[in-house]
Amino acid sequence: MVITKFNVLIAISLMFLSACGNNKGPETASKLSANCQFTSTKDNSPLAIAVAPSDTDAAKTFLTSCINPYTKLYAKDAEAAKAGKKQYAYQGCSGCHGGNANGLMGPSLIDAKWHYAKHVSDKGLFETIAGGTNGSPPEWGSMLIWHNQVVGHTGEGLDTDTILKIIAWLRTQYVGGGETPWLS
Repeated sequence: MVITKFNVLIAISLMFLSACGNNKGPETASKLSANCQFTSTKDNSPLAIAVAPSDTDAAKTFLTSCINPYTKLYAKDAEAAKAGKKQYAYQGCSGCHGGNANGLMGPSLIDAKWHYAKHVSDKGLFETIAGGTNGSPPEWGSMLIWHNQVVGHTGEGLDTDTILKIIAWLRTQYVGGGETPWLS
């Protein structure tokens, strides 16, 4: 039944793309769908995020492969990583997670204590940022929905590329020790 609901969401998304000025026909519209299957951190339901016409090549790569191209780039190039740090600050992430991402009202994003096991991957961290959380544990409150394609997003919402840059910068700040599977 979940697969059926997901297929319906994909079909609706493709119809929406076609209706919004995509005159390239259904064949091209189907190529614009994401191959990576995203799951809501809130309730494990499908998180429908598709390739948008304005997406960068890096965002398109991530949406089809679940691999964040910025992560390895930022690990090798501290100057490039500043783009992620800038977005982290600009988007207000520091209000909950602290200026250095080491926690404030919300949890640290750079230590080895993952509240959700799926944060060991960039895909898992993307799912949480994109679709928010349900306020577990209660003392942290709920993480807002940030992706501009997810219903209920905060403000204008963030595009895939912005979220990926933030995640990649967070990975460069990791102080948890041990393995770093996001670089594998």
